[in-house]
Amino acid sequence: MSSPAVLAAKAALTSIDLSGYDPVQSKLMDERCILVDEDDNALGAVDKKTCHLMENINKGLLHRAFSAFVFRPSDGKLLLQKRAPEKITFPDMWTNSCCSHPLDDFEAEKIEKDQLGVRVAASRKLEHELGIPQSQTPVDEFQYLTRIHYLAPSNGMWGEHEVDYILFITADVTVTPNENEICDHKYVDKAELQSMFEETGNLFTPWFKLIARDFLFGWWDELLLRKSADGKVSAKSLAGIVDGSKVVKMV
Repeated sequence: MSSPAVLAAKAALTSIDLSGYDPVQSKLMDERCILVDEDDNALGAVDKKTCHLMENINKGLLHRAFSAFVFRPSDGKLLLQKRAPEKITFPDMWTNSCCSHPLDDFEAEKIEKDQLGVRVAASRKLEHELGIPQSQTPVDEFQYLTRIHYLAPSNGMWGEHEVDYILFITADVTVTPNENEICDHKYVDKAELQSMFEETGNLFTPWFKLIARDFLFGWWDELLLRKSADGKVSAKSLAGIVDGSKVVKMV
């Protein structure tokens, strides 16, 4: 029997008028995400707007995404961003350095071997959202860890349903924020992030909370333990720390 994701990918899908939203963000909803099944097999493509409507998500529609974590080599601090109020999904929420999608619009971002497509997309979106030059985030420097499958409503209309690739990179980066994408950013150590989670006034994206709950802090510990002789951390030191061959179902 076909899975819900496969059936949803074949179905006629609901869409919606975006004229009431920020025009820049509305235009980005025309980008085409890569549809996948529960095992991350590509099924085709559909626009980002269609992918993120809860009516379609509730039918099983599933797409590919990534979550990138940028760590500073000198002290192992993590770069966070706060999503801008103009964002259509999950506005005004703190999250990891960059979270977005490889697109069917770019041939390079559809390459699955060695997770090349998502790594190319991560470098592109770090530049788009945070103004980080792609020369500072070479695709070969991203360390892939694992993939998670999660579902998270944003509000009554929008949400996420993704197979999300988790990527770490250690790099000294120059941040020039795109204010239509992010409204704040900062570097934090583990204790500072844990304090942020405990402060009632802070909102966090659901995928970031899931990754932090089950994976992030343990991997962060290992990153700090595996410093080089000159005292710097390297994402590449985490190669092989986890079996990333299977999609991890998150609840």
